[in-house]
Amino acid sequence: MKREPLKVASPAKIILTGEHSVVYGMPAIVTAINRFAYTEIAATATSRIHLTLADLKEKASSTFDTLRLLRDRLLESYHLCLNGSLSIRQVLQRPAELFQFTLINLIDTFQTKIKNGLKVKVHSEIPIGCGMGSSAATIVSVIRAFTHYLNLDINLDWLYRLSVEAERLQHGFSSGIDSYISLNGGAARFQNGKAHPLLLPEMPLYIVNTGKPESSTGECVMNVASRFKTSTIWKEFEAVTNHIERALGDDLAPLIRHNHELLTHIGVVPTKVQQFIKELEEAGASAKTCGAGAVYGESAGIVLVLADEPPLHICQKYGYTISEVKGEKQGARVV
Repeated sequence: MKREPLKVASPAKIILTGEHSVVYGMPAIVTAINRFAYTEIAATATSRIHLTLADLKEKASSTFDTLRLLRDRLLESYHLCLNGSLSIRQVLQRPAELFQFTLINLIDTFQTKIKNGLKVKVHSEIPIGCGMGSSAATIVSVIRAFTHYLNLDINLDWLYRLSVEAERLQHGFSSGIDSYISLNGGAARFQNGKAHPLLLPEMPLYIVNTGKPESSTGECVMNVASRFKTSTIWKEFEAVTNHIERALGDDLAPLIRHNHELLTHIGVVPTKVQQFIKELEEAGASAKTCGAGAVYGESAGIVLVLADEPPLHICQKYGYTISEVKGEKQGARVV
């Protein structure tokens, strides 16, 4: 029986507090937001998987056997990265490989039999490499689309595990926070792979795009690890996170500012972005980078801003775009 094509949407995220420190077992507070990655899947008469990354204008067509060879090569490269023989940027040679790995890993993990080939199209409205969980949301959308399409009854824990396995190829280390929130939606306190649901934040959330960082998320995580892995600063991050959790719905401004100071201390906030945030604070707002930030260059991805009104004039001065986002209750689902 021919299956009907379907489409899945998976939400992006922003971290209110705890980025970087969550990698070291400290808590973070994260919320899904109303920006999405999409995967469309349909049958094809061939015995190949045809993958299209619409936003990158990249296509790839592979047999199942060649996907298995690719998976083995990527895992070997990843282990070389872990022992310092390769940089994280050398693991994936093309963006499509991340999703090809995701598909064959899922197929073989559950010993799924597929008679025909598949057409898989990925599209995202989430800025790439800017700290909003674009990689995880697209991976999750692919996994969810595939399991729905084949009517596979797989619990969320397994889907989460598969997503994190793929994420590591892109980022080196993965706390799992991006995959969790994209799968489940809502807001949560996340620590050591476990999540405690929280109420969605109700205050206005503004996101400012300072541009895609020159350094990748993986480079940032590895760079910070080389300098602060055993530092006591992660306990300071934990204290801020605990205070923010208790203050949700109240005045978060001073806590967001403290979080920004800690991120600046570990070297992931470029000078230009520091100056931008200083001007926001002088105007009565509070702000911090979301996600990995950057260890070189002038851009840091997304900056979260808490303000009564959007600081349009300051954003225009720096050439940044600003938009309002809302918390998203639902995780990945068929649309």
